[in-house]
Amino acid sequence: MRVPDPPPAASPPLAGVGVIVTRPVRQAAGLVRTLDGLGGRSIVWPAIVILPPDDTTGLARAHAALHTYDLAIFVSANAVEFGAPDRARWPPALPIYAPGRGTADAITDVGLPAAALPETTFDSDGLLALPALARVAGQRIVIFRGEGGRAQLGDTLRGRGAAVDYVTCYRRAAPSTDAAGLARAIESGAAHVLTLTSAEGLANLLRALEPHPARHRLAGLATFAAHPRIVEAARAAGLDARTTLPGNGGLVTALLEWAATSKGPGKAP
Repeated sequence: MRVPDPPPAASPPLAGVGVIVTRPVRQAAGLVRTLDGLGGRSIVWPAIVILPPDDTTGLARAHAALHTYDLAIFVSANAVEFGAPDRARWPPALPIYAPGRGTADAITDVGLPAAALPETTFDSDGLLALPALARVAGQRIVIFRGEGGRAQLGDTLRGRGAAVDYVTCYRRAAPSTDAAGLARAIESGAAHVLTLTSAEGLANLLRALEPHPARHRLAGLATFAAHPRIVEAARAAGLDARTTLPGNGGLVTALLEWAATSKGPGKAP
């Protein structure tokens, strides 16, 4: 008696889909593993390089004065990586706030106490909507951020009566490598999706691709970003951008939903 052949294995949900990952190198690794595990082809071109600040004296001063603050805010995972002190130096009673899950995960990964998260949107507006940050008159707050970060958070907290110290713990730079390899992937049709995590990174990407015909083919890629500001900047540049939920989970969910439509694997532009 002939044994029937086993049914063919189902293709991974992102099989054949080329995904451009523009995150800085360290933050890209987890997303790349997830995409590759789902059958996608990750095309990594870090649109921003994260570097230590030129002067670290302010960071050292803040670490020495942690016991004088009433609360601390890390604005990003990069701020945690470059700005968090050794666990032993963190005052146990000093609460930590983070604008999103990625930053909160980075905080626990380095052994600091779990951070409080926004209850509405995962951004500065969401943080400012928290009741604990609405009543900060007379408090001292330290904000760990990158060089030249947005002033909205600190300005609003100062307007509510807090004394706010900004601590610069990293700086951003445009990549020094050219985009020839990325351009070839786009021009050959190997790239189907563009992922963005900052408007600054988008600007660096557009500038790097400007000499290449690939710049004009970006509009044909499905573009995903986790914040409306980035989506707005991408649409202004003529890209087909849409908003995802925050974090790697939100991005991957959006990609899987996209792949299940007529633009999915085998039908990607």
